[in-house]
Amino acid sequence: MGYAEYISEFETLVSRYVPERSSWGPPEQALYGPTDPYRVPTEEANDLCFKAVKFQFDRHYHHNRMYHDFCQEAGVGPEDIKAYEDLSKIPLIPNEFFKDCPTGKDFALWLGNLYTGELPQIRIKGTNPSADQVVSAFNDAGLFVLFSSGTGGRHTFTPRDKRSFDMNEYAMAKGVAAMFCPTWNPRMNGYLLLPNPFKTNLFAGKLATIFYDIMNEVESAVDRKIDTELIRLTMGDGKGVKGRMIKYISKKRSRKTIDDIISWIEQNDKEGKGMAFVGAPFLLFSTIKKLKEQGRSFDLGDRGAVLTGGGWKLHEDQRMPESEFRKDVESVLGIKPKNVIDLYGMVEGNVWLTQCPEGHYLHIPNCYVYPMVLDDSYRPLGYGKLGRFAFLDGTMYSYPGFIITNDRVRLLERCPVCGRPGPVLEPGVTRVPGKESRGCAEEVRKIISVDMKR
Repeated sequence: MGYAEYISEFETLVSRYVPERSSWGPPEQALYGPTDPYRVPTEEANDLCFKAVKFQFDRHYHHNRMYHDFCQEAGVGPEDIKAYEDLSKIPLIPNEFFKDCPTGKDFALWLGNLYTGELPQIRIKGTNPSADQVVSAFNDAGLFVLFSSGTGGRHTFTPRDKRSFDMNEYAMAKGVAAMFCPTWNPRMNGYLLLPNPFKTNLFAGKLATIFYDIMNEVESAVDRKIDTELIRLTMGDGKGVKGRMIKYISKKRSRKTIDDIISWIEQNDKEGKGMAFVGAPFLLFSTIKKLKEQGRSFDLGDRGAVLTGGGWKLHEDQRMPESEFRKDVESVLGIKPKNVIDLYGMVEGNVWLTQCPEGHYLHIPNCYVYPMVLDDSYRPLGYGKLGRFAFLDGTMYSYPGFIITNDRVRLLERCPVCGRPGPVLEPGVTRVPGKESRGCAEEVRKIISVDMKR
């Protein structure tokens, strides 16, 4: 099967995430137009990116009072963005901003002020609602308020409308499909090493919604309701009766989860079915560790694929080397390293970087993402320099997706291994010193609380 036929089948499966072509503007042209987001010629990609980002900057400048005032203070307006090279002038928002939110009804007002455009009618019950009650009220009105959390327990909240949420799902899945060609297919069964996306507003779970569209039968490692209170208890130090009880129960469930994954592999292997593992790498690592202890292995070959994301922590002070993980996956599951790919993204944007199978560099979809690396004073650095990652998201309608992260990266103009055009990040993204750890895998690790040393 050639790529054109392969991606056409994918597009049919995800058609509900794609608006009618007649309604497309520059952001939609940049996201939905290219058949492969990582093989767009540089000049064409820059043109698509410029039009999409400029469109969103103009929109947020004129329809988001908070961001309008921020830009005026910075002395930058839409008239200053005349060419691709001017995009670096666009004022950036530190990602800590999305954590600095108040409580109760003030939290609802904060979300409303962050949102660009007109909100639907929101009905919030009570005089002092919890964060989960506010989130539910917004989501009942048709929005997608999602949250994430760091080791410090502070939540990051972002409000998306359905259009932005659908673009996020499509962006992630299209990049994955492009890099996994021709291994990925809709007849594969999937195991989400993540929470059930239909039972949580946690970004680590909700982002996996689209996998139910592009795989056959899907299981979830965490199949229960997860709200901000549970995340607070699991990401904290576990003090207090309730916190200790949550961690105790999670630890007991973790052992059953690993046994369930092994049983799932056995059954699918017996039936000769394709298998895709999607989510937190530490959970698959724990499964492989148990199989090693039992002296067991499988030979899945091209029937297997592994898509990881969210971070590589095993314990509070121990990271998992990606190269060693790929070797273990091959030796125990028989899945070759080219079919073990990592994904990099975050709750603040619809920006998804996918590793290439050839060299495992993180490729940037530069047809709708403008990447930057900044020094400690937030000044842009050139290619090859280590600094803080920042980006301009040309697909985000719901709030300004012009973000400074706390991740340390090295940006390269081209991948040194594969022939795809466009910029990449070196493998091994780390945190800026002094900033708390965060990531989907870290949240799942805390929720499941696997005792790796047992």
